[in-house]
Order: sequence, then structure tokens, then C-alpha cells
Amino acid sequence: MKTAQLPPVHVRQSVRDEIESVLRQGETLSQFVENTAVQSAQRRRSQQEFLARGRESLKRAQKSGEYFSAKDALDAMQARLNARVSQLAQKRPSRVVLP
Repeated sequence: MKTAQLPPVHVRQSVRDEIESVLRQGETLSQFVENTAVQSAQRRRSQQEFLARGRESLKRAQKSGEYFSAKDALDAMQARLNARVSQLAQKRPSRVVLP
């Protein structure tokens, strides 16, 4: 796989020192910066997709005139969360407590 270089990033020495203080065993500053950049890009993409879904939902609501209260939406989300937690709890092997 080909690699590409990012432009140099100029930061205060204190910022570099802070980053270097949390590097894991064998991790380089370049690896840390790359991982952080990838995670940030993924988070931003998720945010963009979330906003796009919200905008589409608003358009559908405006077109249909069908709206839901915040309470109804939160109740539905809570029900979904509870169902998922219950489902995961059933999959989890029981813990054995040793004396």
C-alpha cells in the first residue's frame, strides 16, 4: 500500500510533551497522530450522517405533517435500549464467583 505524507503540524512544545507522555509502549508519535486523525475523521463522518438523517426526517415530517413529541421519541429510544440490554444480558455467560 502506498503511503502519503501529511503536511507538518506545528504545535507548542508543551503539546508535543503532553502527547509523548501518553504514548504506549512501542508506539511512535506518527502512529499516534495517524490514529487520532483517523478516529476524528470517523467521528466527523458519523456526525455528518446523523445530521443528514435528521434533515431527511424533518423533510418527511414537513411533507407529511406527522410529528412526534420529544417524550414519545425518547420513550421509544429507551424501549429499544432496554430491549438491547436485555438481549445482551441473555448472551453473557453467567459469572462464577469463587470463594
